[in-house]
Amino acid sequence: MSAVYDDLGVCTVINAAGTLTRLGGSRMPPEVLAAMAAASQSFVRIEDLQVAAGRFIAAATGAEDGYVTAGAAAGLLLGTAACVAGLDPAAMDRLPDTRGLKNEVVVQRVHRNSYDHAVRTVGIRLVEVGGLGHPTPRPTEPWELAAAITRRTACVLWPVMAAPDALPLTTVTQIAHDHDVPVLVDAAAALPPPENLRRFITEGADLVTFSGGKALRGPQASGILAGRADLIRSVALQHQDMDVLPETWTWRHLLEQGVVAGPPGQGIGRVAKVGREEVVGLVTALQRYLALDHDAERQRLVARARRLASDLAGLRHVTVTALDGPEERFPSVRLDLDEPRLGITAIAAVNALAAGDPIIAVGQGMAPQGSLLLNPFNLDTADEMTTVVRRLREVLTPP
Repeated sequence: MSAVYDDLGVCTVINAAGTLTRLGGSRMPPEVLAAMAAASQSFVRIEDLQVAAGRFIAAATGAEDGYVTAGAAAGLLLGTAACVAGLDPAAMDRLPDTRGLKNEVVVQRVHRNSYDHAVRTVGIRLVEVGGLGHPTPRPTEPWELAAAITRRTACVLWPVMAAPDALPLTTVTQIAHDHDVPVLVDAAAALPPPENLRRFITEGADLVTFSGGKALRGPQASGILAGRADLIRSVALQHQDMDVLPETWTWRHLLEQGVVAGPPGQGIGRVAKVGREEVVGLVTALQRYLALDHDAERQRLVARARRLASDLAGLRHVTVTALDGPEERFPSVRLDLDEPRLGITAIAAVNALAAGDPIIAVGQGMAPQGSLLLNPFNLDTADEMTTVVRRLREVLTPP
């Protein structure tokens, strides 16, 4: 399986860190790979393929329409562009110059994160609300959100993240819709549970974006954007190859119906194009995900986590905890290191695991606090599990 990487001189990674983009997301199942290979052998009009994929995404999410993007971040960019430009081709052509357009996106201060760079790329200004005048965050008040919405507001951004001080989505959508403003939800890593495919549309979101290369096990450079039909149409016009003549344009009915004044030029989303292989692969992965026995899948991951915890039990100066309760989206294992007595820090352990061949990748988000996380989602073979345990025992055993 690693021959192609051997030829390139690149070390492979045993991924005990989860569905991280920097490691390649997740493994695609055979049926997804086969569908992508088959898709590559025929040509189609991308607009036709996206329309067909959109119907399937709409049925899966409960939205009016859907679209396949080049990842969830591309969905944020395209969704924001749609909220700013609507169906105005002149506005589409100007982006990211938003002077004179709706060029503000409201977001709760506790929801700010580095991924909102994709939203800012459109040329908008983020308007933060909540926690005003306080050194630490406090719960956002509904009136603060309402007061921040003006005629310049393109949309409200609501990312799915641990932020107990944030207004819930249902409150946000009610306030935004009272002002005729759409809500864009960043649900990149919100699967599982599978119910989340429909949750955000049900709670009033106008657009929601999911990663295709994480729990869905689709192509890493794919994502889902679902929502209002008019906004999805704007997304398509700002994303697809628009080197067309008005007289031969596949969608010239939009001209005849007066929906748009003319075909826009290459839009701001053109840099994030999606090939036919990714569209077909994403749809196939979504079909597979919908058909999964999710309870059985979770039990398999719980069993892997418990095996890791059992095999690592007994390490001196390391507390091993299986995090496999119903509140855990991904069953995992936490290793709490007594760093002074162990003689190695969690950060040093991460680096030591990364210095081997194969590289062992573990969750490092809690490393500054002295803990490592093991996510077994991508540990698909007994050999990988055994290698992870062996290397951890080597690195975490005092001399």
